[in-house]
Amino acid sequence: MHILKGELPDLFEFTNGDRVQTGQDWHRRRKELRELLLDIEYGHLPPAGEVSSELLHPHQCDIGGLRADYSTHRLLVEGGEAPFWFTVGLLTAQGGEGRRPVVVSGDGCWRYVTEAAVAEVLSRGYLLATFNRTEIVPDAYDSARDSGLYRVYPGRDFGALAAWAWGYHRVVDFLRTRQDVDPDRLAVVGHSRGGKTVLLAGATDERISLTAPNNSGSGGAGCFRWQGEDCEKLEDGWRMVPYWYSSRAGQFVGREEHLPFDQHALKALVAPRALLSTEALGDLWANPSGTYQTYDAAREVYRFLGAQSRIGIWFREGDHDHGLADWQAFLDFADLQFGRATPDRRFDENPFPEMPRAFGWSAPGNA
Repeated sequence: MHILKGELPDLFEFTNGDRVQTGQDWHRRRKELRELLLDIEYGHLPPAGEVSSELLHPHQCDIGGLRADYSTHRLLVEGGEAPFWFTVGLLTAQGGEGRRPVVVSGDGCWRYVTEAAVAEVLSRGYLLATFNRTEIVPDAYDSARDSGLYRVYPGRDFGALAAWAWGYHRVVDFLRTRQDVDPDRLAVVGHSRGGKTVLLAGATDERISLTAPNNSGSGGAGCFRWQGEDCEKLEDGWRMVPYWYSSRAGQFVGREEHLPFDQHALKALVAPRALLSTEALGDLWANPSGTYQTYDAAREVYRFLGAQSRIGIWFREGDHDHGLADWQAFLDFADLQFGRATPDRRFDENPFPEMPRAFGWSAPGNA
């Protein structure tokens, strides 16, 4: 059973009723949507600060038959009420030269960046940067906003998802200082709550070239209004993990149809940069059918900007995981977007052909 709680808001209609007609109009509408999303759902990201790095420990290792260089770096961020630091690991296969594309994952607190996934990333010529997002702020189910980054920027309204997205941005700051990094081919990937995080990170930092949430569900690539069978809803997140969100998000529990946006708006903020959602059909909690609805709606913005080939979605059978198949699909899409290969894989298939659209509007024409 699916429940539609109101049509998805028109991405091309300003809050005053005016409609987007030009690319310049979209730029203004994008700023309006960004402010709405941050104010109501996530809280405003903390200031960037000044970032410097210290090399802690370089060494060599073998991963999946590849010889690799691994180094850990302490990132120091200054500009708040106290200095703040966290650690980033950087892996690169030996033998490569010049600037290379990079994959960034903040899922260092989970088991999902497996050795098989690392080997797949390195074998394709990517650098891999990893960090533990819970070094930024905790992710315990009784978390209070009184430790980690909250001590550095007290009194601000950001939730944990915004703080973790801020962490991705600081890693981008660091990577762009390196001579072995191609700053124009930088991808971020994350699973579940990490997927929610990367979608927010990519939506709020135009230096990120490719954003790839995996099984991210409510507050990520899912949909608040289109509620698939047994899916996570706003009320679930607000009951279990309210610290992920802005304190204002709870006002819309049970009133999702009154939100001035849905998650298609967050996806639209990524446009015209590359965006891929990877999903599992059996992961009902992550609302795969609702995720297709937000993809379909956000695709109208990509079409308007003449960038429809930059947005994709990919489904597999199975449940809530970030396995090798998900990584391979993501890397195939990255290869395609970065001009490195043309994979034999589609990124636009609809596994719900009988499902009605959750919106009736469309793009006004190419910008």
